[in-house]
Amino acid sequence: MKVYHGSYTAIENIDFSFCLKNRDFGCGFYVTQLYEQAETWASRKGLRKKMQPVVTEFEFAEHYFNDQFLKVLRFTDYSEEWLDFIVLNRKNNSEKQAHDYDMIEGPVADDKIATRVDEYLDGIISKEQFLTDLVRYPSHQICFCTIQSLRALSLAKGRIDSAMFHVDDEIVQSLMSDYGMSELEATDIYCTSNTYAKLADESTGLYQNSRQEIYDMLKRELSI
Repeated sequence: MKVYHGSYTAIENIDFSFCLKNRDFGCGFYVTQLYEQAETWASRKGLRKKMQPVVTEFEFAEHYFNDQFLKVLRFTDYSEEWLDFIVLNRKNNSEKQAHDYDMIEGPVADDKIATRVDEYLDGIISKEQFLTDLVRYPSHQICFCTIQSLRALSLAKGRIDSAMFHVDDEIVQSLMSDYGMSELEATDIYCTSNTYAKLADESTGLYQNSRQEIYDMLKRELSI
């Protein structure tokens, strides 16, 4: 599936430190399968930053929705459960995430809907009235909340493509096999390593090395 992220700059490396709190599905990296929606996101962010809007295209591997090592939540439409989850995240004032999901898919609470959410939170309208008055129209978003979930995402154009993610999978599998790690442990260790950061940086040229050379470099870094 092709998905898109709208911003004021092209995205080559995903950095969670730039992700904002109190979003629909919490802090995370958001994409949509609707190009026009990503364009709207990009225009708004570009206007705020006084920069040109940019839409970055990704490939999303949908089978990760069923990955046994990822905790996934999917909303197929606006619903009471969707509203409760939106409210949970928008009201969260803690530094910690309000949930423990790796990946979440569902409709967007845009400006108009967000206004109605605020009216519901302020007690101006009831939950029943909110759901009754809700104008349903095409919207879509996927939030990647953890490093592990980013394995499902790759740049459609440029160096970070599916070939790199095959390397990722092989290295994670090697860590699991050689050191008895769970997939979650292996993924976390690999994705937070300096080796991974260098691999994701095109200027290092590390992506041109063989999988074994990259794996040996990781083992030296971790002293294992």
